[in-house]
Amino acid sequence: MHGDGIWWKGVGLLLALFWLADPVMAAPAAAPTDESKADALVKPLRGFEHLSRESATCVSCHREKSLGIYQQWGASKHFRANVGCYECHQAKPGEPDAIKHKDFVISTIVSPKDCAQCHKREVEEFDRSHHATAGQILGSLDNVLAEVVEGAPLLHGKSPVVVSGCASCHGSEVKIKPDGTLSAAGWPNTGIGRLNPDGSKGSCAACHMRHSFSAAQARHPDTCGRCHLGPDHPQKEVYEESQHGILFSANLSAMNLSSDKWLAGEDYSAAPTCATCHISATKDLPVTHDVGDRISWDLRSPISIHIDDRDRKKGLQDPKAWLERRKEMKLICVTCHGANNGENFFEQLDAFVELYNEKFAKPGSRLMKTMLDEGLITKTPFDDQVEWTWFYLWHHEGRRARHGAAMNGPDYAHWHGMYEVADRFYMKLVPEVKEVIAHAEQQGKKESAAKVRTVLDDILNSEYHKWFLGQREKKAAEAGGAKK
Repeated sequence: MHGDGIWWKGVGLLLALFWLADPVMAAPAAAPTDESKADALVKPLRGFEHLSRESATCVSCHREKSLGIYQQWGASKHFRANVGCYECHQAKPGEPDAIKHKDFVISTIVSPKDCAQCHKREVEEFDRSHHATAGQILGSLDNVLAEVVEGAPLLHGKSPVVVSGCASCHGSEVKIKPDGTLSAAGWPNTGIGRLNPDGSKGSCAACHMRHSFSAAQARHPDTCGRCHLGPDHPQKEVYEESQHGILFSANLSAMNLSSDKWLAGEDYSAAPTCATCHISATKDLPVTHDVGDRISWDLRSPISIHIDDRDRKKGLQDPKAWLERRKEMKLICVTCHGANNGENFFEQLDAFVELYNEKFAKPGSRLMKTMLDEGLITKTPFDDQVEWTWFYLWHHEGRRARHGAAMNGPDYAHWHGMYEVADRFYMKLVPEVKEVIAHAEQQGKKESAAKVRTVLDDILNSEYHKWFLGQREKKAAEAGGAKK
């Protein structure tokens, strides 16, 4: 691989002569029938015996024109398996994004459908994951913010905020211009839920970045942190402040990230990463590319529900039960901890989520729905102050709190989380709801105002919120007087 360009052109010519009779590469060898336990957990793939003449031709040019890409490929397992440029980029004439490049028909985009030629199981797992649907955010509140509130359709009909912000993680809809090239409104993009011209969803390069496609890189928390960080989903920051993250930073050299099978407890035991819990294999669990397969709670929505309930609401039939997901996650925990440790942790998490739901999320959602039903706020998102307040409460502070509790981040569970949820609820949401009631009364909408006031009074007089009305202090004072 270290000869000059002339040498590589010679290789290309020799390979071309060798394959004149049959330019199609041999299929990968069949997997052995007598698989070891490790192979069952992390199934190895067999490569090709030779680099194809098409890929050799690509390399002879790209070694000079795109040295960085060539070096990344040269360091990859694809190189050692004789999987070259053409095996991934080949296309058929008539495909939506097919272009003529030199003597070949190729596609710029390598989609999961292309990867599935060799990585069928991984793509099937990814395709049923929440990651695969990340690009389908049209109409969501986040999308309204980026398209309308923050943005304007200045980039081929799209908001630059969406293209450079949201779609960089969620994935863009890749559009093809009349001349066959890709529109700047959707390309370049490696968002995890990218909508590809061939009808597939996602980008494997979101985690296994091209052209090295490193498993070690995908196992590193920084890769997940490319998207999972910030005010509304700070998983990376939570991980870094957790004991897990501290152990990882202190023991990076012992993490063995480049191991082929990378079994927790066997190939490494210094610390877990995001991949350890959500994707990777243990002695009891296989690798999965469905990152939500072991998650029991939906911690993103205004009100948290179990994942199987969420999937049923989406119309999915017979989703995997949340208790089964929880059981599998506990199998990760016992790789390093005693069983009691995991049992107690998840009991703590469930109590935390219940507290968030019952004290703040369900009451807040009830208030917002009542005001909307009574016409006291409009159906247009974000044109009423109280809508911004509610959005901050669940979308920012509420998510931070829940993820802090779920990932051992005490500061995010408390100060960046429930403290700010409480401040937003008592000091912003409640006063703004009272303003909406007062304004409605001034406009003569007394019946609607009374309905919202009844809901607010019912919430504040509950056991969760009586302290705010001074009732707990009053009872305590009376009890103290009785003792005297």
